[in-house]
Amino acid sequence: MTIVWLNGALCASAEARIDPSDRGFTLGDGLFETMAVRGGIVSRLESHLRRLRRGCDVLGLPPAPDTLSDVIGAVLAANQLQDAAVRITYTRGLGARGLAAPHPCQPTLLVTAGPLPAPRPPAKCIVATVTRRNEHSPLSRIKSTNYLDAILAREEARRRNADEALLLNTAGRLAEATAANLFIVSGGQVITAPLGDGALEGTMRSEIIAQTGAAECSLPVEDLLSADEAFLSNSLGLQAVVSVDGTQIGDGAGPVCRALMPLLR
Repeated sequence: MTIVWLNGALCASAEARIDPSDRGFTLGDGLFETMAVRGGIVSRLESHLRRLRRGCDVLGLPPAPDTLSDVIGAVLAANQLQDAAVRITYTRGLGARGLAAPHPCQPTLLVTAGPLPAPRPPAKCIVATVTRRNEHSPLSRIKSTNYLDAILAREEARRRNADEALLLNTAGRLAEATAANLFIVSGGQVITAPLGDGALEGTMRSEIIAQTGAAECSLPVEDLLSADEAFLSNSLGLQAVVSVDGTQIGDGAGPVCRALMPLLR
C-alpha cells in the first residue's frame, strides 16, 4: 500500500481525494518538483525548494509550507523507502469555473514517493516539429504542472521510433528536451542553452555548470549535430544522446556524461 501526504496528513493513495474543482486538475494551475533520494538523503533539496518558491512568486501562490523537508521524510518513512523519486505537487486549490483565480486561495499540497527509476540507456532523439518552447513566457522559468508541449513532443518522438524529443525555441535555437536539460561537448568545452533561450533552470543543470565550467550559449541544431558528445540531465539522472534525427552524435561513448555520474550519489 502506497502512502502519500495530502493537505496536512498521511493517507493511503487509494483513499486520497483531489476535489474535482481543484485548479491543478482543471487548468494545470500549479507547480511541481521531482527529487531523487539516495540512501535516505534528498539530492539538492534546497535547490528544489528555492525553485518552488520562485514558482510561487511567478504564479502568485502563497509560499509552500516551510515544513516540506519533514513532510518528505514522513512520506519516505511511511513507504519504507531509502532510494526513491519524490514528487511535490502544489496547486492553487479549489476554484470556480473560469480562469479568474480565487483570492485568497487555499493551495493543495500532495507529496508522493516511489522507487527510484533505473538508469536510462543512451537515447535516440529527434528535434520536435509539432511544437516549440516559448522562451518569452514566464512559464519557461518555472516547473508548472502544464506539460502539454512536452507531451506533444514526446508523442512525436514515439511515432518516429525515438526515445526523446528536443524542443526548439521561437527563434529556432535548441532549448531543452521534454523533461531534461541538454548539454553538448565540442572541442573539450561543455555547453548548454541559456535560460533566456527557454532552458529550465534545472537543479542538476546548475551543478553540472559548476562542476565543468560549462558555457551557456545559444545552440543551433547544427552545433548539436557536429558535437563530440551530447547528454541530457534532470534531477533523476543523466542520459547520453547517441543520435538526433538519425545522425550519430560523436562516437556514442559519452565520456563526459560517464565522468559526471558521481554527481548522482
